[in-house]
This record gives sequence, structure tokens and C-alpha cells, in this order.
Amino acid sequence: MFVSVVLEPGSEGREAELDDLLTMYGFTKVQNVVWESISLKEKFLPRIKRDIDRRTDYYDKVRLYQFPLEGTLVVTTLEHKRWKRVLVKA
Repeated sequence: MFVSVVLEPGSEGREAELDDLLTMYGFTKVQNVVWESISLKEKFLPRIKRDIDRRTDYYDKVRLYQFPLEGTLVVTTLEHKRWKRVLVKA
């Protein structure tokens, strides 16, 4: 599955923490705040979201783009410490 993570950290220290976390899960940094993985297994997504949630605060924003998941593009957003999920079907 392809997963892209876009980070909007509230501080540089938080950015470094999230960078280390995504590196641990095998993501590759493709731009300043964009990380990608083409070999992530679906079973790791809840764990990644939980770990991201633990390392962020109210001012951080994170977007995950997942494709394909149930045949659709899924955009999951963490903003103000709340997760929101949008399904985009063809």
C-alpha cells in the first residue's frame, strides 16, 4: 500500500520527533515535510496513527494519504488532536 504523510509540526523539536518516528517505520523523506512509503502493510496504520497521536499536541497537523485501501483513496487528518477520515471513491 502507498502511504504519504504530510507534517505541519508546531515546533522544530516536534518535527525531529516525528521524523525519527517515520524513519523507524520505513518511510522515506521526499520533501521537507513529506514522507512516503510504498511497502507499508495495512496492519501497521493503527500503530502509526497511535504513535503520531502520542507525539503531537494541539498545534500540530498531520495528513495521511493511503491508496489503495478498500479500493479507495483515504485521507486521514489529525488537527487539534482529533482524527478525521475522508474516503475518495472513483
